[in-house]
Amino acid sequence: MPTFTAPDGTRLVYRIHGSGDPLVCVPGGPADSAYLGDLGGLSAHRRLIVLDLRGTGRSAVPEDTSSYRCDRLVEDVEALREHLGLAGIDLLAHSAGANLAAQYVARYPDRIRRLALITPGTRAVGVEITGESRRELARLRKDEPWFTEAFAALEAITEGAGTTSDREAISPFFHGRWDAAARRHQAASHPDNTEAVALFAADGAFDPQATRAALATWENPVLLLAGEFDLNSPPRSVAAFAELLPGAALVVQPGAGHYPWLDDADRFVATTTAFLT
Repeated sequence: MPTFTAPDGTRLVYRIHGSGDPLVCVPGGPADSAYLGDLGGLSAHRRLIVLDLRGTGRSAVPEDTSSYRCDRLVEDVEALREHLGLAGIDLLAHSAGANLAAQYVARYPDRIRRLALITPGTRAVGVEITGESRRELARLRKDEPWFTEAFAALEAITEGAGTTSDREAISPFFHGRWDAAARRHQAASHPDNTEAVALFAADGAFDPQATRAALATWENPVLLLAGEFDLNSPPRSVAAFAELLPGAALVVQPGAGHYPWLDDADRFVATTTAFLT
């Protein structure tokens, strides 16, 4: 796999899927970017440059683990852009990766042409998700055979008493269909570097007021794609994120969870490709 060197000397790896105009992709987690795959076939339309964030996938563990902090990861994305020799990039970010993307826009507004935020995290812009909003969304799945167990686990987590088994039990809420493919994908998308996850949002990682102010003046096209049933990034919170961006278009994919390319690849690819064209 191709590699490049971050400003602090950490060796970083990226994956390439497809051909054509490059689209830089940032995973959530922080987790091994392999869970993104080729984003449901998006690689048939764009050359996906999928970054393994430091300490995940095949990228090296940094000497300074405080560099796992979200705001510090911005320089890794910028180093990738320079490595690729691109004056500007189209950027796609999933889940927690959207927090990194938002801060990249705030720091380097002239380096991004189009921005696609897929079921985005919202901590970088200070949009809070309440326990009640998650419960309300979860109740839409009340007819599912797994609902009773999963909802009880969600209640425990919301009340601050959740266990590891509870976090596993709510997995169906992150998928439009809780079938064999979803179970395999869920298992493969677990972050394997707990330190990177813990330090991603360490003190100082986010400055929502500054980030919101920067986004308010950035008028480039932005797609915010939410999943109808996504408990992690509820459509309401994604809509609040979209309101911060003058050039934003909000799309809610019907029947989708946190991984919309898995729930309906054709719809996801059509929406994303239309935006990027």
